[in-house]
Amino acid sequence: MIEKEIKLNFAHRVYFTRGAFDAGNETLRGLLQEGRGADKEQDVLVFIDAGLEDKEKGLARRICAYFEEAPEGLRLADAPIVLPGGEACKNDWELVCEIWKKIHDHRLCRHSYVLAIGGGAFLDLVGFAAATAHRGIRLLRLPTTTLSQADGGVGVKNGVNYFGKKNWVGSFTVPFAVVNDLDLLRTLSEREKRAGLIEGIKVSLIRDREFFDYIESHAEELARLEEEVLEEVVRRSCALHVEHIATSGDPFELGSARPLDFGHWVAHKLEQISGFEIGHGEAVAIGMAVDLIYSARTGLLDPKTAARILALMERIGFALTSGYLSEKDESGKLAVLKGLEEFREHLGGELTITLVPEIGRKIEVHEMEEEKILEALEELRDRKTTAAAGTVAAATGV
Repeated sequence: MIEKEIKLNFAHRVYFTRGAFDAGNETLRGLLQEGRGADKEQDVLVFIDAGLEDKEKGLARRICAYFEEAPEGLRLADAPIVLPGGEACKNDWELVCEIWKKIHDHRLCRHSYVLAIGGGAFLDLVGFAAATAHRGIRLLRLPTTTLSQADGGVGVKNGVNYFGKKNWVGSFTVPFAVVNDLDLLRTLSEREKRAGLIEGIKVSLIRDREFFDYIESHAEELARLEEEVLEEVVRRSCALHVEHIATSGDPFELGSARPLDFGHWVAHKLEQISGFEIGHGEAVAIGMAVDLIYSARTGLLDPKTAARILALMERIGFALTSGYLSEKDESGKLAVLKGLEEFREHLGGELTITLVPEIGRKIEVHEMEEEKILEALEELRDRKTTAAAGTVAAATGV
């Protein structure tokens, strides 16, 4: 037997800026210059999420103008290419082929760049195509939503959905760099802005009690989506996610633990059941609520602490249940329960669920009691009914 240890070093970098394509902003140009060898031309192929192009009229034109001021040898391979975004784009294999064809037709090599600008699903799509073309073309991500700037866009996975399952096809690739342009958050709807806050709550629960306290103390400002506090949550959430990826010892998920997926076994299944009508952030809020109540019912988490966390999520504006939780499969069982088995398969055969025994600390369990899960779901339904009754009583004076 011949055995040699292979060590690889990666730099995972996230830059925060404003006006990334303003003429005087050198962030992107500096990064692109960094990887360019002497006397070598460098091609950049830009893909834009159609949802962003609809909001940021003239973005493609501004990008072209930005590259006209780039140093000699750094050039756009083509005008920015606009493709559909949102979770639906990850269900369309033809889009992967379209990106591959653009890369092929413009003769990009492994030292060229693909610049992906959009939400988390769009970055997953373009990132997967870039990672598999020529076995990997340098990828620059420019996330444009609170969810992607705080979490998904700063990770090291790329993926598309297949067989009706989230991210069934994918790769692990450390991007050349990530650039978070905070100005782009101003283009989002209230629903889109709020969505990313749940990842801040999630990562604070598993890693940083002080951050949770900050979120709780600013809950009213966050409910109003005040810009300064919103941006601070995005920054701190991003930092904690990157720290976990870089220091957990398992960035490419060779093991079975995925602490950053707290609440996600329900969330992923709920998204599928709803036909992705429920967004990822909203689904994660519900998934976390299920796991928090489950933990309280099994004695793992103090019920008062669980109630405190649930109240915070509601104060910020998250619904903690959905009618889709009551959907049943062909056997008559609740369809969401299949999420556990799909999670087990996704993790390599051993079920590993992250739970929170106290704020700021996580543990991992390898089995869950179905009866207690059903009780947690029932408690959420009762919680919604009670809240609705209180609203009616307040409105009628009864």
